Amino acid sequence: MFPMHIKLGLPLVRNISELPQDSYGRGGLSHITVAGSVLHGLKEVEVWLQTFSPASRTPIHRHSCEEVFVVLKGSGTLYIASSSHEKSPGKPQEHLIFQNSTFNIPVNDVHQVWNTNEHEDLQILAIISRPPVKLFMYDDWSMPHVAAKLKFPYYWDEQCLQVQAPVKDEL
Repeated sequence: MFPMHIKLGLPLVRNISELPQDSYGRGGLSHITVAGSVLHGLKEVEVWLQTFSPASRTPIHRHSCEEVFVVLKGSGTLYIASSSHEKSPGKPQEHLIFQNSTFNIPVNDVHQVWNTNEHEDLQILAIISRPPVKLFMYDDWSMPHVAAKLKFPYYWDEQCLQVQAPVKDEL
């Protein structure tokens, strides 16, 4: 058993395999909030462990935060369109992602992560800034930015926002 220190009613040291996971209605996804914004008392970052079964993917989306990914297992494709100044995302660039690779998504760049590997799961660790995230989803890459659908709070942040954590500023 791990030694634990309790803060905000939660243990400081947690076993990832014991944290709640859910698909949030998205087939092929397993999401675990490793460290959540309000739920765990964090204000600047949020950490997710996500596993995508073969052929599963994120929606085409953007958000007003930075995001860093570390690929822990498997391989897939990152699609990204750095065209927030245009009327729509346009044709995305394709980048192969693989175990031990890392990539970052700048603020408001439209992107999608897709497990294009037919034989194994894609598992990623995602770190976002400025949680909870406001997500804008697109039906396709030609959809105008002004027509993107806002989802806030996003599914895994809904529970976090129900918890009222004490505010702590600098000393």
